[in-house]
Amino acid sequence: MSGGVDSSVAALLLRDAGYSVSGLFMKNWDEDDGTEYCTAEADLADAQAVADQLGIELHRANFAAEYWDDVFEEFLREYRAGRTPNPDVLCNREIKFRVFREYAEILGAEYTATGHYARLQTVDGRPQLLKGIDTGKDQSYFLHAVPESGFANTLFPLGDMPKDEVRAVAAEHGLPTAAKKDSTGICFIGERRFADFLSTWVRPCPGPVVDEGGNVIGEHQGVAFHTIGQRQGLGIGGRKGAREQPWYVAAKDPDANTVTVVQGNDHPALFSHELRCSTIHWIDGVGPELPFEGGAKCRYRQPDQACRVSKAPDGWRVSFRVPQRAVTPGQSVCFYSGDRCLGGGVIEEVARAALSSNEGVSP
Repeated sequence: MSGGVDSSVAALLLRDAGYSVSGLFMKNWDEDDGTEYCTAEADLADAQAVADQLGIELHRANFAAEYWDDVFEEFLREYRAGRTPNPDVLCNREIKFRVFREYAEILGAEYTATGHYARLQTVDGRPQLLKGIDTGKDQSYFLHAVPESGFANTLFPLGDMPKDEVRAVAAEHGLPTAAKKDSTGICFIGERRFADFLSTWVRPCPGPVVDEGGNVIGEHQGVAFHTIGQRQGLGIGGRKGAREQPWYVAAKDPDANTVTVVQGNDHPALFSHELRCSTIHWIDGVGPELPFEGGAKCRYRQPDQACRVSKAPDGWRVSFRVPQRAVTPGQSVCFYSGDRCLGGGVIEEVARAALSSNEGVSP
């Protein structure tokens, strides 16, 4: 129980379905860092208030050491290498569906449940991960790296519910979290201004911002502080003779310490027709017959994109029927067959349509 409305309603539904329910509040970040952004104390108070109202016990656990070793250090390595990682994927694999489950078993739990918007079905005695029915809240993308064993004896009470219904149930039962705003911060780190947070751990390294012709038009504070497709915070004003269109990050070169920008939301250099992963995690441990043609997401809440997945000498190649905008190394690509989530992998390289970059791979 995180202190949010989703886990609150999940606990309520399970209690009312006849389960003997206990809550577990996880603290995964040591917040004595002097900032104003940490919310763990307030979240714990909300979780306790819900538990008290539901008449269930609330356990507390501190997994900060595990989070640091298994999630945050990898997060920093990726940023320092110039990529843009997704810590929520790692957090689910390493913390919620490993450390949390192990702790819950020590407490005597027969099942573990979360407030994720996803579904599970059992086929031939094995769990399969499905999208949640609320397409705007479906969280299967963040769960694709969890092994099949992580879904055994797992319950997703909200998978068949839209978010507005979840809030309505919370309000109907007078839960104190009914109107609480959804968290949008980094997994378990809170609602911090991201650039401020990152600069605490990644040393600024100023370098040139260049246009697609290689002309220096500005200065960045470090390639780690920018991501592909970024528009805000580039510090590029109007330029004499330049088109009056916004600038976007199209490429980053950590070795040369340059950030390349282009003008226009639909500039060809922002689009990719292919990407490479060195490894892919298939939830069932086997994966589909190759080459696989199905759907893929390169970011959360993206509609499924038609793709072809094939094995290559340097890993896996994913080709798209329609070029994809702002595909970002370090982020994850997640694969689907209909509503079933098959697995995914970390994007390592992309083939951009119209920009020479160290990020490119051969078509």
